[in-house]
Amino acid sequence: MPNGKGKILWIDDEVQLLKPHIFLLEQRGYEVAQATNADDGIEMLKLNSYDLIFLDETMIGMTGIEALPIIKETAPSTPVVMVTKNEAEDLMEEAIGKKIDDYLTKPVNPAQIIAAVKKFLDSKRIAQATITQSYLQGFSDITQMLNEDLEWSQWNEIYQKLVHWSIELDKHPQLGFSQTLQDLWRECNTVFSKFIENNYIRWISNEKSPDSPTFSNTLVDKHLLPLLKSGDPVFFIVVDCLRLDQWLVMEELLTQFFTINKSNYSSILPTATPYCRNAIFAGLFPADIKKYLPQYWVNELNTEDHKLNAFEKELLEEQLKRKGVKLKDNLNYIKIHDTEFGKKIEADIGKYAKKHLTALVINAVDMIAHSRSDYAILKEIAPDEAAYRSLTKSWFAHSSLFRMLQVIAENKNAKILLTTDHGSIRCMRGVKVIGDRDTSTNLRYKFGKNVKADEKYAMQIKDPENFRLPKMGITVNNIIAKEDYYFVYPTDFHQYMAKYRDSFQHGGISMEEMIIPIIELTPKNR
Repeated sequence: MPNGKGKILWIDDEVQLLKPHIFLLEQRGYEVAQATNADDGIEMLKLNSYDLIFLDETMIGMTGIEALPIIKETAPSTPVVMVTKNEAEDLMEEAIGKKIDDYLTKPVNPAQIIAAVKKFLDSKRIAQATITQSYLQGFSDITQMLNEDLEWSQWNEIYQKLVHWSIELDKHPQLGFSQTLQDLWRECNTVFSKFIENNYIRWISNEKSPDSPTFSNTLVDKHLLPLLKSGDPVFFIVVDCLRLDQWLVMEELLTQFFTINKSNYSSILPTATPYCRNAIFAGLFPADIKKYLPQYWVNELNTEDHKLNAFEKELLEEQLKRKGVKLKDNLNYIKIHDTEFGKKIEADIGKYAKKHLTALVINAVDMIAHSRSDYAILKEIAPDEAAYRSLTKSWFAHSSLFRMLQVIAENKNAKILLTTDHGSIRCMRGVKVIGDRDTSTNLRYKFGKNVKADEKYAMQIKDPENFRLPKMGITVNNIIAKEDYYFVYPTDFHQYMAKYRDSFQHGGISMEEMIIPIIELTPKNR
């Protein structure tokens, strides 16, 4: 498409009457080929490529409606605008069914023609120009903001802008902004890590501070309990390790079924499932779970991962009891950890839609993140952030979760609160860590005897009680990775450095891990 213009084929048996429109298009730099019947037009399509086709609906010989399937088979990616005198609804439905892209009603005027051409030939160029201008201005604004004393709400704003641009630039890779955006992400996370170091202890010590975010332990109180008051069926869905950008590509599939209300909250530290998700269900910080509900606290050291969140149902029941919430029937708690079990729950979801509260935990996204490190084929399928979002959307489109949500949407009284426990970050830089063999295995946080890493790359937790975390022993140190760093032991350093570089991990301090979505879905048929 030279000079940003394109080639147009106009098929009309009265093409001589269209000379003024063709002249106008040619004046504006478009190349217009003409055919006076459908047969000739189809032959021209076989010999040449065109960017747009105008097709007359009523012609002598083969009609536009008859020609349309042949044209679409010959040039499936070329948009077709039908020009018709007939506005009959059944005719338009037939044309749309045969994959027409748009239609104009005769007599057409110049404004209609130019609008149609811009829609199909110039919209991408216009969108790219708009995105470029918006991005450059936004880049400047954020760079300036990073020099200011920011609050949590402003970091929310910055994060949402970065996510928005990332998704938009997925559609326009030729603009060449990927590296500058990646650099901006890294710069923002550097400043964000300092922001968290400077404020986190103060926030969790005084949760009523006006600048304190909603944390994992207050999520149920602030968002779930108000939904339960009506007595309507409520689904509380926690999708493990779901980032905002992943949610937004999933959301595209749900807008036809639900009215969607989004906000963000902050995960607690470390941004790891044993801490964040237990805090959500208990309504308590980890240290308080161990203190007040010791029967449900599992020490992470020397414990298998799948047992660390073994008491989520009990923790939620205790929280509801503590806050005086009486359900109309027993709490339903379901953890979906594999495809077959998900299908079973999908088949039964209708009966759960009659219950007061059903809590669902979905592990699929977390499994995708971790499997990408272990299976080369997944890293090949999702080599970068854009492909990782696409993989998430593909999973969701074919998941039992999506089908369950569609069934729930049919219940006009149902309410859904969907959230996550933490996000993940693409780790690109390894840093040496010292620790004994009993040190926790997570790549973004470490608990163990005398575990150490450079303070430039890791936040040191000298007193776990200040972070509302349980003490594990006098000599147990705690470190949490900042930005996109991951911990590697000196033994076989380069081997493990290469193995885990470019993997999605969680447990540390970054916007992607800490600023996470909470979504209220209301069926549109209410």
